Amino acid sequence: MEGEVREVEVIHSWSAPRSLSTSLMYSFAQRDDIEVLDEPLYANFLQVTGVERPYRDELLSKMDSDGNKVVKEVIFGPGKKKYRYCKHMAKQRLPNLTSDLMRKGKHFILIRNPLNILPSFDKVVPLSFLELGLAGLVAIYSELCELGNPPPVIDAEDLEKDPEAVLRGLCQDLGIPFQPSMLRWESGPREFDGIWAPWWYGSVHKSTSFSKPRAYPSKFPFALYDLLEQSLPFYNMLKRQTRQMVTPLGPSLPIPTLPVPANEKILVWVGDELLPRESAKVSVLDSVVQGGDAVWEGLRIYNRKIFKLEEHLDRLFDSAKALAFSNVPTREAIKEAIFKTLISNGMFDNAHIRLTLTRGKKVTSGMSPAFNLYGCTLIEHRFQDSSQQSYQQHFGKEQIEGNLANAEDAVMLDKDGFVSETNATNIFMVKKGQVLTPHADYCLPGITRTTVMDLVVQEKLVLHERRISLSEFHAADEVWTTGTMGELTPVVMIDGRVIGNGEVGPVTRQIQSAYKALTAESGLPIPIPTNEKA
Repeated sequence: MEGEVREVEVIHSWSAPRSLSTSLMYSFAQRDDIEVLDEPLYANFLQVTGVERPYRDELLSKMDSDGNKVVKEVIFGPGKKKYRYCKHMAKQRLPNLTSDLMRKGKHFILIRNPLNILPSFDKVVPLSFLELGLAGLVAIYSELCELGNPPPVIDAEDLEKDPEAVLRGLCQDLGIPFQPSMLRWESGPREFDGIWAPWWYGSVHKSTSFSKPRAYPSKFPFALYDLLEQSLPFYNMLKRQTRQMVTPLGPSLPIPTLPVPANEKILVWVGDELLPRESAKVSVLDSVVQGGDAVWEGLRIYNRKIFKLEEHLDRLFDSAKALAFSNVPTREAIKEAIFKTLISNGMFDNAHIRLTLTRGKKVTSGMSPAFNLYGCTLIEHRFQDSSQQSYQQHFGKEQIEGNLANAEDAVMLDKDGFVSETNATNIFMVKKGQVLTPHADYCLPGITRTTVMDLVVQEKLVLHERRISLSEFHAADEVWTTGTMGELTPVVMIDGRVIGNGEVGPVTRQIQSAYKALTAESGLPIPIPTNEKA
């Protein structure tokens, strides 16, 4: 019954200053099934930490500073409505408080980009990393996850852009019904405001709803640049946990399904360190971003060995020299980075590596290599391959046309219209038992291509390296492509023409078998630590 004292369900809102937390408290206060508490642990925070506030003495005289008593009797005490909304600041969760605070009730986290907080942070208290509270929010998020109760995370900017969508999503995550009354409130102070309201709540008291986001940001105070750098990683970590919303550049794309789920969590080498996949980024001033200025190699791992590593490194260094890269890492340094990446990820078989070397970061924007004064950037990431499967490809004529035709790859032609390669691999064909492949005049002389050519000769087959027309490929008995990733990949259709009988041919299988035997017996062993050995 209305007005009857009963047990309530507590909703904990965790945030940091200047994050719309008061507006959100006013929003929830509009519901007919909820009562609110404004920072009930504030006195405990002041008493335990000894920090100064203009209202410290008044607050301590009017609020109970015994944190555990407040948790038990105020936060989780009986009430007259179904829910109790508690607005908390992250820094007010101190070690002296009972674990019940985190174990009981429903929790959610409100974040805001420090880039938007710092320019308008009030001067009531000295600005610091602690006051921003983002590290505390990450700790709260982590603790709730460890308790098996990952909290919803909402972003203040999303709340300003589309209050109803965010509030509906939040209510859904909290398991409570959305009420339209949450979208508006009367201006002015509230009886449940903390005594600190005159110092902090001026703009909220003038409001009647969530304000629209500003079209353009304020000028950033660059004296706070270091504080921004310290805080952004914590914000970005929590930002990744929010619901997908519409951004200024359009709707956020849904999170894609990875072809190999095991690759969702990998460690990537960037520069001189290993980083989690989502943190593995290069500077926007890097040459690979400024102008696509980089060289790369693909490597394969078979049975704890790196296949053809020296040949790939030879080509990498030749490419870097041809492009006049300076301050290139040594061969041994690159090998060490490869080994560390593989060992840290624990992938020693059925995996591949993409090794990229950029000209490096520039001191300013521009194409001139004279701006590259930081040295080259080494990027290395490894991926677990799909399960051992037999790849079969359907080809179109050029890559864009091939995509439009739902082809897996595209045949590329040279300046005279003869076949040169595909968009990513070299190509071979078989006619009447003889193997043919285009000259390397208009294609990359691939390492796998050379290896396969050697195997063809080794297997006592006739090999021709010459110009080949597209119509000859259409009429071939067998076709396959070669590359580090796909090894020997059978091609069963080109431009809608079935190759041979549409099945993997005997010569293809013969060379595949020889290639498999070669990869099993050769390659540079990975120096696997003793505790990692099988």
